[in-house]
Amino acid sequence: MALSKELRQTGSASGTATTTVISTATSSVLAQETILSTVDSEAVGDLSLGGVGSRMPNRPGNPRSRGSVDDRLISRKLAMEIPWMGQREVCKMLQSSSSSSEESSEEISDDDTQAEQREADLLATTNVYDSTGKATYKQACEMYGVVPISYFVRNMANPELSLMHYGLGPQGAKAIAVSLITNTTVLKMNLKDNWLEAGGAKAIAEMLKENCYITEVDLSDNQLGTDGARAISTMLIENTILVKIALSGNNFDDHAADYLAEAISNSVKLQFLDLSHNKISNTLGNELGMAIGESTGLLELNLSWNCIRGKGCIGLAEGLKDNIYLRVLDLSYNGFGNEGAKALGEALKVNNVLEYLNISNNRISVEGAVLLSLGLRSNATLVDLNMARNPMQSAGCYAILKAVKDNAKSAIVSLDFSDITVNNDFADLFNSVKEQIPNLEVKHERNLDQFKKPRSKADPLTKLKEFMKENQLQAEHFLDAFDLVENRPIKLRKFQDGLKNARVPLNDMEQQKLTELLDKEKDGEIDLSALNEMLLSD
Repeated sequence: MALSKELRQTGSASGTATTTVISTATSSVLAQETILSTVDSEAVGDLSLGGVGSRMPNRPGNPRSRGSVDDRLISRKLAMEIPWMGQREVCKMLQSSSSSSEESSEEISDDDTQAEQREADLLATTNVYDSTGKATYKQACEMYGVVPISYFVRNMANPELSLMHYGLGPQGAKAIAVSLITNTTVLKMNLKDNWLEAGGAKAIAEMLKENCYITEVDLSDNQLGTDGARAISTMLIENTILVKIALSGNNFDDHAADYLAEAISNSVKLQFLDLSHNKISNTLGNELGMAIGESTGLLELNLSWNCIRGKGCIGLAEGLKDNIYLRVLDLSYNGFGNEGAKALGEALKVNNVLEYLNISNNRISVEGAVLLSLGLRSNATLVDLNMARNPMQSAGCYAILKAVKDNAKSAIVSLDFSDITVNNDFADLFNSVKEQIPNLEVKHERNLDQFKKPRSKADPLTKLKEFMKENQLQAEHFLDAFDLVENRPIKLRKFQDGLKNARVPLNDMEQQKLTELLDKEKDGEIDLSALNEMLLSD
């Protein structure tokens, strides 16, 4: 689009006419042709800024004349048509044209002082460049019929902007996008859960094509759909600034994933991509795998909580073999089973860059764990492996830990087997591995037997003697605790109560055995003299 304006100036003193031509060419008008496509351009052109001076005009003036007394009405159409020019350039253009007029010298005011004052007021108003876009945002809200968000206005100058759960909708997103085109302060933006839909996604995408400062964006839970994925993917290919984007929970199916795969393949700047909680299935497994293999910038990819089953995981694993950049891969909650575990094991034999792998909740049994462990026997880069909540039992955990132990080049320092109960064999192996890898951490559901104190093999009478020896109690002093008449038998119940009062460390079972040993007559009574003899014997 080419924009050309001619400002003809007529000198008041010499009467000679001087013509100044200002021409500006541009490839596109972003505000009107993309984000503001729904707004009538003629209506925009009629918007004007007024109130530069307070003095009423003393005669009608030509609206195109910058030197007339009616120069307080400044058309906004020029600023809208040249969004990239900036306020300073517009100010210089207006300043150069304010000294002349299309009117003849007879129509110019005789009061030079008042004209100079009006010119000064004009310069003071137009010379301020709005780097945050606040004024543009308020105008855009009027255009789209949305209520301005005060929090957004107050924080447009901050490097981090969080607008989660504001219910912006497509129109609200367009108003924000317009104002952020020229914003130079916001670096991170969170628009999570705002129901932006495809329309809002397109507006944000067009803005990110032009904005040269925003590096992180969160568009999670916005129902963007396939059309939104297409707009975002196109933006990711063209954008050279954005490093991180979260697109979780946007109803992306295989059609949407097809566009996103193209973005993964061609984006050279994007490093972190979150596609979790979507509906990506096996159909796009091969395409995503090829995209991962061709990616030259992506460092972290989250595909958790999708529908990638065995065949889809095989495609991803094939791409993982060729990738030389990806450091973090999250495939949890996909259910790819043993077939996927085997494919990943084969990939780990070849891949030499992946450091973190999360495959928790994927229906991997003992067989799948054993197949995956074959890759761990030769892998030298994986640091953290998460296999929590898989039905692989203690035997599967044992196979993984044994592979780590047998690999002298293994870099693993963290294994997560949460909610999987392990047995004593695993515990013994872990103690052995700790000697080889002292900083190894393993999370698991321990066997409850490991927490129980080992039962003493000594008989109750021996334990009673040990208790008396530790507390330096003589037999006669110990028996005094029962408060009995000398040489008289004692009932079993009373004897047991006496043991508890003396705090003898015998459980109910051991007390029962001791009473059976002392009640030789089986009459429910104990002869304390016999007990005294037993305590004094070796």
